[in-house]
Amino acid sequence: MSLAVWFSLLTASVVISFTPGAGAINTMSNALSQGWRRSIWGIIGQQLALVVHVVVVAAGVGLLVSQSELLFNGIRYAGAAYLVYLGLRLILAKPTAPVADDALDLVDAHEGHWSMIRRGFWVNLLNPKAIVFFLAFIPQFIRLDEPQLPQYLILLATVIVVDVLVMWGFFAAAARPFRRFTRTARGQRTLNTVFGILFIAVAGLLVFLH
Repeated sequence: MSLAVWFSLLTASVVISFTPGAGAINTMSNALSQGWRRSIWGIIGQQLALVVHVVVVAAGVGLLVSQSELLFNGIRYAGAAYLVYLGLRLILAKPTAPVADDALDLVDAHEGHWSMIRRGFWVNLLNPKAIVFFLAFIPQFIRLDEPQLPQYLILLATVIVVDVLVMWGFFAAAARPFRRFTRTARGQRTLNTVFGILFIAVAGLLVFLH
């Protein structure tokens, strides 16, 4: 992969990562409820799903999904249902004990690492449009007349590093000023409701926008 092609890939990856979606909402929600440092676990889960998406596209399965209305809709509705579930769970969640600031290293881990990883993984995985997007995105940066594995590894590393930096450095960090609202039960309910509605709204877009 030439430097010019890689720079184009880098630029596209930054634009894609800054586009708000379920992953960004999940990251901000984690940062508010679990703290900025611990929000990395959800981001790791999202990156694992991204790896699966790229592998699926590289293996040709993505083309099958994009051309099969039954498969595409099945994954689409499953993804929407999962986002609605997450949204309702947030809206109905009972307030918990306040979480201390990360800066004090006194964060009370209300949720396990694996739970956050799993949720991040499924939030990103159950999005068939991500597969379709990568079908259009990847061919622009992969040359068929050159060894493909190194190219895919460079592409995957670039996309993951950029997404982690944007998610953790921007979206998770952007949630930190609102952490003061987690100090009260009313503030927690308000934030849970807001993010719950956002999850449900993204689910609606997933279902109704083709």
